[in-house]
Amino acid sequence: MLLDRSPGFGVYIHWPFCAAKCPYCDFNSHVRHQPVDQERYARAFEAELATMRERTGPREVTSIFLGGGTPSLMKPETVGAVLDAVAKNWTVPAGIEVTLEANPSSVEAERFRGYRSAGVNRVSLGVQALNDRDLKFLGRLHNVEEALHAIGLAREIFPRLSFDLIYARPGQTPEAWEAELEEAIGYAADHLSLYQLTIEEGTPFHMLHAAKKFEIPDGDHAADLYQLTQEITAARGLPAYEISNHAKPGAESRHNLTYWRYGEYVGVGPGAHGRFVEKATRVVTVAEKVPETWLDLVETRGHGVTGGEILTRSEEADEFLLMGLRLAEGIDLARYEQYSGRALPSGRLSILQEEGLVASIGNSRLRATPAGMIVLDAVVADLAR
Repeated sequence: MLLDRSPGFGVYIHWPFCAAKCPYCDFNSHVRHQPVDQERYARAFEAELATMRERTGPREVTSIFLGGGTPSLMKPETVGAVLDAVAKNWTVPAGIEVTLEANPSSVEAERFRGYRSAGVNRVSLGVQALNDRDLKFLGRLHNVEEALHAIGLAREIFPRLSFDLIYARPGQTPEAWEAELEEAIGYAADHLSLYQLTIEEGTPFHMLHAAKKFEIPDGDHAADLYQLTQEITAARGLPAYEISNHAKPGAESRHNLTYWRYGEYVGVGPGAHGRFVEKATRVVTVAEKVPETWLDLVETRGHGVTGGEILTRSEEADEFLLMGLRLAEGIDLARYEQYSGRALPSGRLSILQEEGLVASIGNSRLRATPAGMIVLDAVVADLAR
């Protein structure tokens, strides 16, 4: 775990294009059947970054994350231009974490080496499953062989690697998940993101699930799979540092910790969100989702931000609680009081402690217990009332 626990200042770049839309995905991703003008988008990223620099003032960047969509559809030259633009606007110390999300189906050794030369030092692979049947069900374009090839390339080329798996899939037994997770840990370098399959509104899976075309594990079964996940990863040296993220100590995602520690970050690109302090208040920025509309806006006025708000101290306190209790390290109680102007309600806190859902860490921090993590939304709602 990063010992300084500093929230950090991150830069998030959203590349919105995918080769195909996964049926479970509710992210801002778009399929285009004509080639994307990457040079034009790179110039737009540069312009929006310059506008954000005007709003944040000088800062030292602690992490950069290229997410999507499928950023591994970007040319290495595009990635290099965007990273150069970040460094042009803020201080970027040598060696900070620079992550790029990649899909195994769009991985080539030459492209990976190009990303590494451009400055990427961590890759996050969307593997999602280690059997071909479930990969097909999840709408992935790769098979297991391609996934393992991508993992091998990433381990060879990048200093750091993470990959994602989705569990609690239809018909998945604890025994099957245990075998798959053990296999995954054997391939992992230092970080795994393990997500339960959730049915999000507006996705093809939402319609299919509502029509009873498939079933997912019920709450008790999903909780058992979650508990099994925690036990196996901890025993194999990749304990959970956040509800869905597991790492060797010291290999946690710096960028994601910035979110969960309620740090500041700039979001650039179609549909990107940002949260940073401007004129002593925390602001939220939300960019236009449609890539072509965003592009026109940036070329017209220097940014594609179409929404946002200024957060009240009470809203900051609630967000800090919601994000921070996802972490095994919990929250700093003094920092919560800075935002909220009050301590957490002692009566509700005592009840939650008695129920074994939260626990104190010394006198200064509070964390959710493993049992509390399973019902975290309810725990947060109880404390934030």
